[in-house]
Order: sequence, then C-alpha cells, then structure tokens
Amino acid sequence: MAVSASAVKELRERTGAGMLDCKKALDETNGDIQKAIDLLREKGLSAAANKAGRVATEGVVESYIHAGGRIGVIVEINCETDFVAKTDQFRAFAKDIAMHIAAVNPKFVRREEVPADELEKEREILRAQALNEGKPEKIVEKMVEGRISKYYEEYCLLEQSFVKDPDKTISALLNEKVSAIGENISIRRFVRYELGEGLEKKVDNFVEEVMAQAKL
Repeated sequence: MAVSASAVKELRERTGAGMLDCKKALDETNGDIQKAIDLLREKGLSAAANKAGRVATEGVVESYIHAGGRIGVIVEINCETDFVAKTDQFRAFAKDIAMHIAAVNPKFVRREEVPADELEKEREILRAQALNEGKPEKIVEKMVEGRISKYYEEYCLLEQSFVKDPDKTISALLNEKVSAIGENISIRRFVRYELGEGLEKKVDNFVEEVMAQAKL
C-alpha cells in the first residue's frame, strides 16, 4: 500500500527517526504506525526510543497561572539528572508546556491514556455520523479511524499542535528537546484548573487570552 506523507510525518514526530527510515518502516508494516514504531526501535533508529528506556525520575513540577488567576496549570516533566532539570533550556520547555496546557486544555498526555469506554463511545458517535452522511458501510470504518486520529489530535497533549508553533506537535517539540539535551524527557502528568469550571458562565477564547498575556 502507498504510504501517505502524513503517516511519515506522524511517525517521525513520535520517534525522532529520519524521514527515509520512517517511510521504509511504514512500507514494511503496511502503514501500521505502532508496528512501525516497534520496528524502528528494534533497529535502533528511533532517537527518542533509544533514550526512552532510561530512568527519568528527576525533573520539575512547573506551574502557569493565567492573568487574574482564572486558569492554573501544574505539570510534571521528568528528565534523568538534576543537572538538566536546573538548566534554562529544560525549565523553558516546562514553562512552554504548562502555558500550552492552559491555552489548549488537553484531557490526556498520550493516546494510550484515553479510557477504552470513552474511545468506543466516540467511535459509535462517529460511526453514526458517517452513516447519516450517506457514506457506504464498507468505508465507514476507515472514516471512523481517520476521525479518531483527529480526536487524538484534539484531546491528547502529545498530538496537539504547539500553541507557539502550530506547524509542530508537542511530540515533535519533545523529541527535539530529547535530541538537544541528550537525556530521556517525559511529560508525566498535569492538572488544569479553570475558575468556575462546571458552573454556567461566559465562554471566552482562552487561547487568544493566554497568547496575548505571553505577548506571542
């Protein structure tokens, strides 16, 4: 099967491997992203994966408070050594991630964290939408999986477009930092609080507000 440019791009962002290596891995696995990731790791071609096995228990708990205290974010980002955790580069990365979470409001760090029942419920909704659009049943499942990818991009932090550079995903940014710093780095967890969350209130554009505060 022909491998799409978007699949190659996704694999590169998730592994840090070269474009050609990503294309070859996808060719060999018939376009299966997860199998391609495993193949790159087996071959030692995944830059991020080469460091992923290292223990990362140091790091920082970073916070970001939106103007006026309306949104607060706490995020834990791990690295291997206390030395790296104290560097300006690592701290700036952690601050960027906290600000991104404040602006974009992801629900999970990675797709593997999405509960199976929530994912199945989303699939049922998307399946019904496709059928209501009059799409042939034989292509509905393929459409559903394509739209599930969009769901991941919307709600999973690592797959979101970085708010300061929309051409780059958080995963790609993370891999860049791993390569630049030379240590395993992991975004472990986060919490995001929004003033009056769950109460009926005026809806604002928090992306624009956070970006304006950061003067970006």
